Amino acid sequence: MEKIKMTTPLVEMDGDEMTRILWKMIKDELICPFVDLKTEYYDLGLEHRNETDDQVTFDSANAAKKYGVAVKCATITPNAARMDEYDLKEMWKSPNGTIRAILDGTVFRAPITVKGIEPCVRNWKKPITIARHAYGDVYKASEMKIPGAGKCELVYTAEDGAETRELIHEFDGAGIIQGQHNLNGSIESFARSCFNYALDTKQDLWFATKDTISKKYDHTFKDIFQEIYDKEYDEKFKAAGLEYFYTLIDDAVARIMKAEGGFIWACKNYDGDVMSDMVSSAFGSLAMMTSVLVSPEGYYEYEAAHGTVQRHYYKHLKGEETSTNSVATIFAWTGALRKRGELDHLPELCEFADNLERACLSTIESGKMTKDLALITTLENPVVLNSEEFIQAIRRTLEAGSVA
Repeated sequence: MEKIKMTTPLVEMDGDEMTRILWKMIKDELICPFVDLKTEYYDLGLEHRNETDDQVTFDSANAAKKYGVAVKCATITPNAARMDEYDLKEMWKSPNGTIRAILDGTVFRAPITVKGIEPCVRNWKKPITIARHAYGDVYKASEMKIPGAGKCELVYTAEDGAETRELIHEFDGAGIIQGQHNLNGSIESFARSCFNYALDTKQDLWFATKDTISKKYDHTFKDIFQEIYDKEYDEKFKAAGLEYFYTLIDDAVARIMKAEGGFIWACKNYDGDVMSDMVSSAFGSLAMMTSVLVSPEGYYEYEAAHGTVQRHYYKHLKGEETSTNSVATIFAWTGALRKRGELDHLPELCEFADNLERACLSTIESGKMTKDLALITTLENPVVLNSEEFIQAIRRTLEAGSVA
């Protein structure tokens, strides 16, 4: 069979630990035999980030701007233990945070649903997509330990030197303090990305913060969303039969538990981080969660929502067998290939991405799956496959289908 041709490269961002092992397996077994793959490759493994003083992360993000579509493997965000393990020059920042800041995007995460893996919440019939703002808040915070009694203030110094002060707290003993920020421009980009994605995917949009407590910070998010919706999207949503509404974050959580799904839930940065894990776990597994960063300029970066699967990697290094779920990483590749096909008018590339996703789901529905899914499936007598066997089983399903 002649391989499918590509005209424009994808930006390929390699990663760390067990997901790096799966990355190569996926390319070797599921993509390169069928697609004449063109990528501009960046090694975002922690060792190479350290060697380049993290410049490779910035280069990969700028390449994503150049080519429009990127696919990323999971990467390590170092902590104190990683500093010693990898003998790092410094504690490099989260690659995801750096890339998101450069692309000014919104992260959309949605569960991959498959027969035999039923949601913990009985009434969830359709996927719930989390739209996570990808800039600022606690991820850009400045922190300080307060050693003893004293006064802490927020101080804004204008360009002309004029100061505005706001008392934070009068400490009578030791404590801690944290300062967060965001940018109106980034919030506007977040809002437009959410409204556009809702229209593209034909889903209602919910947005939730805690404006009753945070009367300036969170309320600004609420106001910007409403202003942009009223001016730019109200008629478009009505014409598409879609709804946008705002509610408090605690009310949204209560509503989510009783909803059927099939909508987008937009959250601030930290809320989206937490709630995407809740939604993915309740739908079955974090290894069954797609994640795409979408910028207002039309840049797309696809990745799995989970981490590097450190525990399995250490088993792999010892020569022990692992049964690591690769579905979300496969769907990162299919998402990127499909978007590349759409942008380059290559329907055969889009069709291949669709077929590979169907092959993944069909393999699981036939009872062949990794251990994490076998523990929660409602299918009888599932066959537990190791990491490589599962990918090989998907290839056999793919070759037996419409791609063969």
